[in-house]
Amino acid sequence: MRKATPSTANQPKISLDEGQLTRGIERLQQRIADLDAVDLHTVQSGTSPELKALERSIEDTLERCFGADTTAAKRYSEAYNLHYHPTVWISGMPDPDYKRITGEKISDAKALLRQAINTLHTDLEDLETAVPVGVPSHSSVAVNAHRVFLVHGHDEAVRETVARFIEKLGIEVIILHEQANSGRTIIEKIEWHSGVGMAVVLLTPDDVGGKTGEDLKPRVRQNVLLELGYFIGVLGRDKVCALKSGNVDIPTDFAGVVWTEMSGEWRTALARELKAAGYEVDWNKVMI
Repeated sequence: MRKATPSTANQPKISLDEGQLTRGIERLQQRIADLDAVDLHTVQSGTSPELKALERSIEDTLERCFGADTTAAKRYSEAYNLHYHPTVWISGMPDPDYKRITGEKISDAKALLRQAINTLHTDLEDLETAVPVGVPSHSSVAVNAHRVFLVHGHDEAVRETVARFIEKLGIEVIILHEQANSGRTIIEKIEWHSGVGMAVVLLTPDDVGGKTGEDLKPRVRQNVLLELGYFIGVLGRDKVCALKSGNVDIPTDFAGVVWTEMSGEWRTALARELKAAGYEVDWNKVMI
């Protein structure tokens, strides 16, 4: 009998209790301390046993906190990519920038681990304000103005581009399929995580449709439109920003909601909407 091919789909991050979240935060803080202890003066080019051991330790810690092969874990995977393999100069000598670039990799790894710690802190806050699954009332959901809910279709490239930009601004991004189900239906998960200061909706041509007898045209997936309407109702139109990518029809009922083309200065436009919604925006990071 042929063995089933393992699924390559990303899994939702694992659900941790209060004690596990606390220990995860402590472990991540220790990994940052381990990175601080690296002496670049003793690091040699090539494969460093010290960095190799630290890479394995960081990878193991992230897997304990977020699970294996999850989108959440992969988001921080560069934190255990510490080695720099320099080119060889004509003279045969190693690249003299090896230590400097390794130092930059260590600095980037610490920044990613701090983001991971912030995510676990948010999960702890969610546990403290938790209500029973059977009570999905929005009034019972604590609003966290440091988070943004990202509504998306099937275009993973657009999703990741927007998510990474928002995270670069120091804002946590809630992506539904990355969150644990905990026995909830899809709509219950949306309600559970709707305590955000803003929703960013990606309008991408992932589907086709049209009136009977007319040619089919690219359109947004129906679940995206459902979530768009939900967040307009819950947060208000001024707290919903849509980004349009590619050739896709915009529903006529969408008039009055802010949206912008994902071309040119879309990052600046999105940053303005975040600022107007009450988020702190470092414009130096927007321009990078």
